[in-house]
Amino acid sequence: MGDPAGCGPEITIAAWRDRAALGLSPFFVIADPALFEPRVPIALIDAPAASVEVFEDALPILPISIAGVEHIRPGHPDPVYADSIVESITRATQLCLHGEASAMVTNPISKAILYDAGFEFPGHTEYIGHLCAEHQDRPILPVMMLVGGGLRVALTTIHVPLMKVLDHLTSDRLANTAHATHAALARDFGVSEPKLAFTGLNPHAGEDGNIGTEEREIINPVAAALRQQGLNISDARPADTVFHEALSGQFDAVIAMTHDQGLIPVKTLDMWGGVNTTLGLPILRTSPDHGTAYDAAAAGTCRPDSLTAALALARTLANHRAQSDA
Repeated sequence: MGDPAGCGPEITIAAWRDRAALGLSPFFVIADPALFEPRVPIALIDAPAASVEVFEDALPILPISIAGVEHIRPGHPDPVYADSIVESITRATQLCLHGEASAMVTNPISKAILYDAGFEFPGHTEYIGHLCAEHQDRPILPVMMLVGGGLRVALTTIHVPLMKVLDHLTSDRLANTAHATHAALARDFGVSEPKLAFTGLNPHAGEDGNIGTEEREIINPVAAALRQQGLNISDARPADTVFHEALSGQFDAVIAMTHDQGLIPVKTLDMWGGVNTTLGLPILRTSPDHGTAYDAAAAGTCRPDSLTAALALARTLANHRAQSDA
């Protein structure tokens, strides 16, 4: 459900209302029913399969309780809602891990609200990765990919201050990001022979070490090792041109070194319809590529474009994965 005081309830209602026009597959919401009634017809369900039967006539809700739900005002977050926010993420992950749901789509949360309540993970991505690792009893390093504007962009580092990027830009992390991206393109996106590109970290991809040596010392050796393993991946490409190359069809996905390096082109090309998807998990997860939009939630002006795009992409990925695994 995301943060109940954010845009989540409004855009979920809008997505359900537009279900036929957009050709959306049946979905259900893990939330307190009071967030949605009486604004939209709802149907309480006790198992995901029941959502298919009622979806055309009502928004299916797998109910959980929110403390103080009667006091929730759009645009006014409160840490008291944190437990129910985390519960909805946990239950959605478990349903996917047990095969009861094909994919999970997460509405936006405020990390600050969760942190104030004692949440110990940087965000959705890391917490879902933790739950999946517990289920499989093995480490998982999830990878964030943004899809929009004709681009697929995976991030090597995510919410890291620029001054600390080099602490995280390791050979192992680069290799993990490339393997997760390659595997997802082949299994979930239907790309039979993925072509990947690394961006450079420095201007002009370091220009042979004259504007930084990270490309020569870290990125390119990893790329060479990956090519030895059979991946079609470039050495570090200048970040000011590689996204154009991807749009032209030269690459199926770009692996960016930093958060803003990867998100700026996606959001410039498709500010409203971008989708965040998490790679490297045993389950499928997508989400809108924006935050809680408290101001818009308070004004009642939230746009559902990114959520409906996330729902559509989740269906596409689930269909490709089912075909790949058949």
